[in-house]
Amino acid sequence: MLKVRKAVFPAAGLGTRFLPATKAQPKEMLPLVDKPIIQYGVEEALAAGCDQIIIITGRGKQAIEDHFDVSYELEKMLEEKKKTDLLQIVRQISDMIHVAYVRQKEALGLGHAVLTARELVGNEPFAVLLADDVIDAPVPVLKQMMQVFEETQCSVLATQMIEGKAISAYGVLKVKPADGRFNGRLYEVLDLVEKPKLENAPSNLAVIGRYILTPDVFEMLSTTQFGVGGELQLTDGLCGLLKKQKMYAYVYEGKRHDTGDKLGFLKATIEFALKRPDLGEDLRKYLKDLKL
Repeated sequence: MLKVRKAVFPAAGLGTRFLPATKAQPKEMLPLVDKPIIQYGVEEALAAGCDQIIIITGRGKQAIEDHFDVSYELEKMLEEKKKTDLLQIVRQISDMIHVAYVRQKEALGLGHAVLTARELVGNEPFAVLLADDVIDAPVPVLKQMMQVFEETQCSVLATQMIEGKAISAYGVLKVKPADGRFNGRLYEVLDLVEKPKLENAPSNLAVIGRYILTPDVFEMLSTTQFGVGGELQLTDGLCGLLKKQKMYAYVYEGKRHDTGDKLGFLKATIEFALKRPDLGEDLRKYLKDLKL
């Protein structure tokens, strides 16, 4: 039985929606409370059993590499000042996992970003996580999907029901139920449509930023033509893969926060802070006292 050990994080985007904050720092390093967005995804991959993280970076993304690296000067200072709790937090990050980096020289789409990881992934199934989608779940979403993959040995896409016009912002699935497995949360994928108009959407099931893919997707992406805006779309590669092998969609359990959107980022910050034992009570009191 094939196991998923490698997780790919596309992180070469420019983060223009958060300018000027992202002029000199990657959007993936914006903090949700006190932890960068990308770290939530890395911790999810680790909890799902991935021991190798591949981050696709680009120009100006040095801070991501520094974050997951050892910081000798900082550790030495914390050690000297006997700040053992902070020292443990900092060391935890660099001890977390093995991280490799691939440089995407131009932002040519999600499909192109995934394709740049081909040599490091090799001929084995792998996960793709989009750091913008921070999902709060008792069982990490990728771990839920791993259970599906272990049973089916096919590509698995995370999906969520989106009602109304908002569906037009997503890749949308045409599906059929998969024999009621996984409490009716599993569907067999018949087709994918990228950002359809509401009236043309084949369902209300949108693809969310978690994928488990077989290595055959690389062959599909390498022969797929660049589409709108000169970008190589992952959806097009998945459509090609669908013609060759089965693919499943899994309606995950958990609450998704779109931190690539300003309002989504603010909501996530508040909700994560409210769950913190050191911040929650004071923040809740402050929010109640606001005269809204």
